Formats: sequence, C-alpha cells, structure tokens
Amino acid sequence: MQYTILGIILMIIMLLYFKVADHFNIIDKPNQRSSHTEITLRGGGIIFWFAALLYFAQNIETNFFFFTGITLVSLVSFWDDIQSLSNKIRISIHFLSITLIFFDLNLFTFVPIWIVLVSYVLAIGLINAYNFMDGINGITGLYTLVVMGSLLYVNTKIQLFTDGVFIIYAMIASLVFLFFNYRKKAKCFAGDVGSIAIAFWVIYLVLGLILKTESLIWLLFLAVYGVDAVCTILHRLYLKQNIFEAHRLHLYQVLSNEYKIQHRLVSLLYALAQTGISLIVIFLYQKVQDAIIFVIVILPLLFLYSSKFYLLKKVI
Repeated sequence: MQYTILGIILMIIMLLYFKVADHFNIIDKPNQRSSHTEITLRGGGIIFWFAALLYFAQNIETNFFFFTGITLVSLVSFWDDIQSLSNKIRISIHFLSITLIFFDLNLFTFVPIWIVLVSYVLAIGLINAYNFMDGINGITGLYTLVVMGSLLYVNTKIQLFTDGVFIIYAMIASLVFLFFNYRKKAKCFAGDVGSIAIAFWVIYLVLGLILKTESLIWLLFLAVYGVDAVCTILHRLYLKQNIFEAHRLHLYQVLSNEYKIQHRLVSLLYALAQTGISLIVIFLYQKVQDAIIFVIVILPLLFLYSSKFYLLKKVI
C-alpha cells in the first residue's frame, strides 16, 4: 500500500510538472545531432529528486548528506536544462556533492588518499557517462530499473548495505518516468536533472556496497553504460572532437539514427544486456576471482562495441 501511494503521489507530481514546463516553455528542440525529431518537454527526470525528497522527509536523520548532494546536482542540472551553464560550474557542484556522500560513507576515514582521488574521478565520470547515455526514449528508465533491481537483490539476498525502501523509491520513480517516456512519442525527456540525479543515487548505492563488501565487482552493474561511454570518449578523442559537445557516435545512437531501429527496442536491448551481466556478477560473486569476472564481462562488451565501426562503415 505504501508503494502504491508513493506511485500515485509521484504521478501527480509529474503531471503538475508538465503544466509548469509547458507554461515556462521548458522544452527540448531537436537539432542535427538529436535522436528525436519533435519538440518535447524536458526535465521530466525531476521526478527522481522528488522521490528522494519523499524518502528524506521520512528519514531526516540518516539521509541528510545524500539528500543535500542530490539536491545540489539536481538544482544545477535543472538550471542547465533551462539555460546552459559552464562545465566548470557543473563539475564544481558535482565535486562538492560527491564530497558529501564520501563523508556520509566514511570514505575519508577508511581508505588511503589515493583511493579517494581515484574515487572522485570515477564518480564524476560515472555521473557524466549516465548523462551522455540519456539520448533515446526509455533508455534511462529501463537501465535504472535494472541497476536498482540488481542492487535490491544483493541487499536482500547477499549483503545488507542500505535500507531496501531507499532503493525501491528510486525504482518506483523510474516506473513513473517510464510511463511518460517509454513511448514512440515521449511525453517528456529526463533532461540533465533526471539523468544526473539518478546517476548520483546509483553511485551512492554502488559505492556503499563496494565499501561494505570490499569488492569492486559491483561496478559491473554499470558495465554496459561504462564501456559505451568510455569507448566513445576515446573514439572522439581519436577524431580530435570536443567531447563536451553533442554527437551521434554512441552505439545506441548508431543503431537508432543510422540503422533506424526503434528507440524503445534499442533501450530494451541495453537493459537486457545489463540484466545478463548483473546475473553473471551475482552468480559468480565469491566463486571466481573479481579480476576474472571483469574479463568475462568486459571483453564481450568491447567486442559488441567494436561492431559500431563495422556498422558505421556500412552506412558510409
């Protein structure tokens, strides 16, 4: 009953946001690099911040640093959705917000300084990778459901590391967002506010699990996004492109734009690929060395990603 009520509240919030976005003309206009062709409301992913707010309202004492962090990244991202901000401002806020969750998780106490520095780079990279991958209908919502579902299973069956309700709130927000986004003609897009807010939530949970189990294997819950994002950045650097500018070189963009595969199908394939990887990680955890699991997962993903160059060659 609690989750039904939450879903209804979030649905109402989303509908109210549509009126606000429409009134203030908060829209996404397609350009030559976009994967969509029609003007659509932007910022629907603000629902993730509202889900965090509702959870925080019930857990003020234990959720303060996380909520402060997600509020900061959501605020600057929403601002960026309306009026572009410099990369320096966005990265600075991301750095501050990540510092808050590092403090909350006692990272500064339990690990050497070099690990802290690596963690900053990794966290900021993952946040931006999640944002880069938000480009077609359904991809952010479906992928988030898979990641959060995997974390919930681990939290329930393998290692308790957080309040399970905390994860479920993010999943319900994803379902509400998908109701409006996972369509041939989406009612709204997540915007930076959505992709970055939920990425922040995911990173907080994954980092907490890593610290609890002392295993990096849980990073593979983000393997599909990670490989696509990192390899695309390397590809663009090779082409001497500005990696902060919009482009159409992600594998999902090639499949959607060049091969005209339906957006929802591509999003579903990404979610299914990550589901398979998550199942492998869960099954092999503590049965096989972490390094071997990384190889088992990453090599096939690199092979799949490399197929993009063959696809591009055929198009050209």
